[in-house]
Amino acid sequence: MANCGGLCLLVQPRIELNCISFCSANASQFSSKGASASRAHLHRNKWEVMSSLSGSNLMMIRKRLGHRGDETFDSRMLSADTSRRNSRADVLRRVVADRGTTTDEALIEDDVGIARDRVEYSWEEEWYPMYLTAEMPSNSPLGLTVFDRSLVLFYDGDGKIHCFEDRCPHRSAKLSEGQITNGNLECLYHGWQFNGTGTCVKIPQLAPGAKIPKAACTRPYEVRESQGVIWVWLSQNKPGDPKKLPWFEHYAREGFQHISSIQELPYDHSVVLENLMDPAHVPISHDRTDFAAKREDASALVFEVTERTSRGFAGKWGRFSGPTPLTSTTRFEAPCCLRNDFKIVGKDGKVDYASAVFLCRPTGQGKSMVLVRFGGTRFGNLAKSVPGWIVHSRFNRVFEEDMGFLASQNETLVRKKVATKDLYLNLKSSDTWVSEYRKWLDLTGHGMPYYFGHRSQSQSANMAVAEAAPAGLVAATASSYPARGSFGAMFARDPTNRYFRHVVHCKSCLRALNGFKTFQKIGVVLGAICTGIAITLSAGAWRATFVILALLMFAAAYACTQGIATVTQNVVRPHRR
Repeated sequence: MANCGGLCLLVQPRIELNCISFCSANASQFSSKGASASRAHLHRNKWEVMSSLSGSNLMMIRKRLGHRGDETFDSRMLSADTSRRNSRADVLRRVVADRGTTTDEALIEDDVGIARDRVEYSWEEEWYPMYLTAEMPSNSPLGLTVFDRSLVLFYDGDGKIHCFEDRCPHRSAKLSEGQITNGNLECLYHGWQFNGTGTCVKIPQLAPGAKIPKAACTRPYEVRESQGVIWVWLSQNKPGDPKKLPWFEHYAREGFQHISSIQELPYDHSVVLENLMDPAHVPISHDRTDFAAKREDASALVFEVTERTSRGFAGKWGRFSGPTPLTSTTRFEAPCCLRNDFKIVGKDGKVDYASAVFLCRPTGQGKSMVLVRFGGTRFGNLAKSVPGWIVHSRFNRVFEEDMGFLASQNETLVRKKVATKDLYLNLKSSDTWVSEYRKWLDLTGHGMPYYFGHRSQSQSANMAVAEAAPAGLVAATASSYPARGSFGAMFARDPTNRYFRHVVHCKSCLRALNGFKTFQKIGVVLGAICTGIAITLSAGAWRATFVILALLMFAAAYACTQGIATVTQNVVRPHRR
């Protein structure tokens, strides 16, 4: 009996514990008669894992459950128990013990410690990260989406931000295509105006003496600005829960500086989240993109889950051969907030903190928007001294290096229509956070418009068009500027193009782009003028002077062309060019 393992089947709300012991050799069997009568009233969501059971431990379990060693196993009882489990499959959790062996099963992520029953969850009763406060336009409305719900944000005449349903009650035109007039949001189709509460205050076509209909109003949503991010509470039946509003303590530390960016991406937010919580891919996918990413450093990682709740999970991680204790932490918090924190201890004992925060908002199946925030207490004024567009070009490169993989991954999830357990082979030494996240979606996904969980999934009613992976010629075409695209959903702007993916959402990059374009034109014009003057001059010295000036002007124009490319063009891997 030395090689026995345990299988625990827990059923809620009244939990039945049936422990069945399996022997690698044909050892004696035991009856389940006592087990069927045994009831274990365990605390909800507390799951026991039985591993590496010795013979003495197994006998103790038998004794507690009422087993008698001289009884034989009743196959009919097992069959009845199996049928009962199958009929209640949505509330079962099968916990398989890892016996500490080096078999393939021991290396692959399993279902240990994750409850399979669902928890109460509503996607509307959450705060969603909509936009960076610094990037929000001050004098025009901004249309955004959460899942498949269209919203519009705008500042009124007093500088207070508001959020409405992005639909005019008149003829359902998008209010985000309108303008701000006297502090009100005006629909540019017929000129209806709405104040900050969503009440219609003006209808130009209204008959003299007639009152504005009560139904001529739009749905407002609760808005908060916190730590440089605009958040919206989507439930109109319950007030916003301040306890659910994320708070990042590092951003309140003295001396903490950060750089933020917005990325609009052509794949599902869950695909983005699992990519951002995956440290194992960084040395391979982002080799030499920065000094810390080197292909030769790819290795096994150690993960320790420290917290699991209905709101998410948290844990520590580090290299398998790295220093202990683990100092890198990851935390996922519903609905779409991920943070990776690092503690850096100097030789003098001084502790510095670094944090990477990713706020991944779902914008429709196959689409997402990410608010990227990197910061730390070690940077001093470096974050302020480096122009934002230079740092953002590095951010863009990182996302573009992953884009081909993630686009194809999203396409597979949509086409296959199966849960990730049938598509992924998650390793314990690299994919623990991915496995935890997909299992969390199993618990809460029933309360979302669509999701891809570990054991379950639900497709969106509004299916996304599968995007082409940006590789080779496709990437070169997508990165060309300008690629303005068109209007409407049928002929939308290219979502893989850096200009639409990031630049249109970034004031720093837009200023840099407009500046480069202006100086490029100036350089070309001045170069042409100097060339013309040089041609008309007969004196050799003056002619040489103007030729040199013309060359300098053309060189400046060329430098501006390269600057435009840096801001707007996608990175294409060398083997795809």
